[in-house]
Amino acid sequence: MRIVFMGAPEFGVPTLKWLIGSGHDLVAVYTPPDRPAGRGRALTFSAVKRVALEHGLTVIQPASFKERSAVEHLARLRPDVIVVAAFGLILPREVLSLPTFGCLNLHPSLLPRHRGPSPVQGAILAGDEVTGVSIMLLDEGMDSGPVLSQRVVAIEPEDTAQSLGARLAEIGAQLLAETLPLWLSGSLAPRPQGEEGATYTRILSKGEGEIDWQLSATDIWRRARAFYPWPGAYTRWQGRIFKVLEAIPIPGGGGKAGKVVALAPREGASLGVECGDGILGLIRVQLEGKKAMSADEFLQGHSGFMGAMLPSP
Repeated sequence: MRIVFMGAPEFGVPTLKWLIGSGHDLVAVYTPPDRPAGRGRALTFSAVKRVALEHGLTVIQPASFKERSAVEHLARLRPDVIVVAAFGLILPREVLSLPTFGCLNLHPSLLPRHRGPSPVQGAILAGDEVTGVSIMLLDEGMDSGPVLSQRVVAIEPEDTAQSLGARLAEIGAQLLAETLPLWLSGSLAPRPQGEEGATYTRILSKGEGEIDWQLSATDIWRRARAFYPWPGAYTRWQGRIFKVLEAIPIPGGGGKAGKVVALAPREGASLGVECGDGILGLIRVQLEGKKAMSADEFLQGHSGFMGAMLPSP
């Protein structure tokens, strides 16, 4: 089969690597254009492009498929199937109709729950105990196409968006390896998605990481995990950004939201912050301009932190 792969971040890398060794004809890899990043604004390219170049694959980087030339270029590749994993660009009807076996999309949730651009973060924020990977046929809707297969994955209490996303990426590649042969042989029937239970996620912004101490400790704990590594969960202390990298929700409290308090060792953290409900125990933190460290190490060098009042947005 002639296959085109479309993806960008690390989530797509395990799937791309499987396709490279699958024996199919991987005729091209599509990924978004290189973008400036960092303080120097140097052009950087996606994880998918890095792997594609390492294996000598043809890389194509359209800004969109609004231009007819981009669609025509793809059509000349004569793909039998297009595999998509976190590509980030909308595929119009003209692209969806090109391959004989359609466009298969790996989506890191149990559709129809957590459709949209941030399903891994959405599952953690919602407090879900499980999530998973769905392989679906793309249509013109928002992750609304019929599902070919799914795999359920447990969300561990210590999971962050980074750790859970990495696990889902590997499981997604395994699921594609099982699903693609069945789909190509005609022995797999798509299952239409229902709208009952459908939820939608949105694109995250940097400002969403700022901690509102009026929220419950459990809510803030979920945000710290969902927003790691980006945009991060942060507050401000002495005019500098103070990141909460790892934390634990602790029952109790009742003081003023945002106040830093001492905790008994048995609580799992030696210091925490009063919240609207409960206390957020701090385990790993990072002050702007400093390296990440345990909360205990930070307190040893910043004794004035104890008793401080941290602001809410």
